[in-house]
Amino acid sequence: MGGGIGSRFWPFSRESYPKQFIDFFGTGRSLLQMTFDRFNKIIPTENIYIVTNESYADLIKEQLPELKEKQILLEPTRRNTAPCIAYAAYHIQACNPHANIVVAPSDHLIQKEDVFLRDVQKGFDFVRENKALVTLGIKPSRPETGYGYIQSSESTLGEFYKVKTFTEKPNLELAKVFQASGEFFWNSGLFIWNVHTILDAFSRFLPDITARFDLGKPAFNTEKERAFIQENYPYCPNISIDYGIMEKADNVYMLCVDFGWADLGTWGSLYDLGNKDEKENVVLKNSKALLYESTGTLVSLEDPDRMVVVQGLEDYIIAESGNALLICKKTDEQRIKQFVADARMNFGKEYS
Repeated sequence: MGGGIGSRFWPFSRESYPKQFIDFFGTGRSLLQMTFDRFNKIIPTENIYIVTNESYADLIKEQLPELKEKQILLEPTRRNTAPCIAYAAYHIQACNPHANIVVAPSDHLIQKEDVFLRDVQKGFDFVRENKALVTLGIKPSRPETGYGYIQSSESTLGEFYKVKTFTEKPNLELAKVFQASGEFFWNSGLFIWNVHTILDAFSRFLPDITARFDLGKPAFNTEKERAFIQENYPYCPNISIDYGIMEKADNVYMLCVDFGWADLGTWGSLYDLGNKDEKENVVLKNSKALLYESTGTLVSLEDPDRMVVVQGLEDYIIAESGNALLICKKTDEQRIKQFVADARMNFGKEYS
């Protein structure tokens, strides 16, 4: 899944060039390319599909020239993750009616790739034998309010726990309770299932999507697919896979994993991964910064020739890119989406 705007990483991530296309770590590979490289170790190139907004088609082709045009599934409008996943599932079913599928966001960091790929293979083996929807759960290391949570039950099939509940981003007090209980895990947004199992779930819980896509079944994996999607996709409900299916289905199982996962959705996640000085400050990507009487602060500058002096700040984000500078409390980073919306409304779309 590579069609998001990534507004919480503003001002680096912009609508015209969102975070999945950015090389945050100076490795020469963007987050999207790193995700492709990771899966390409166990999945043939021809079996990898990118679902993205049609405005990013050229960026995908530029960054992943290995992919054929039919492997880039273009959304005419954003409709959240459920329609995106349904689109991919219908397309894949037309290519291989027995396919097992792993669904992954394009902006995650995986530090232990060998462990990750081993866990994905465990998931493939499980869904090949069981009509289950599998999610990968991360043991929480802190009371995080920016992630969804999965509650496990005592019922198991091998290493896989049956899921009791899904909870969207909790407040801080509830997140503390979740972490202390030992029953709750971060929702990684990584899913594994058989194509029949997920399409059955769509039929049960999101029939508005399947009723429309079923009409176009003959078109999938043909030249007519694009025209069908252009006409029908905008009518799909705007809903996430978590709300639409995972919270309602009774065949959801979780594999508890530990492969050094980070959802690079926020500046705070980059701060957590960064090299900290003696005052717990983080300066990213060769940025030039001098910090005085400052603690727990993140600095990221796009221009390698620009230098910043910071004095007297505690737990702040300072990020400069293009025509915008962000100075924001780390504890308020969930408000960045609103900051971007306000900047666009007051000063024009060139700031969003």
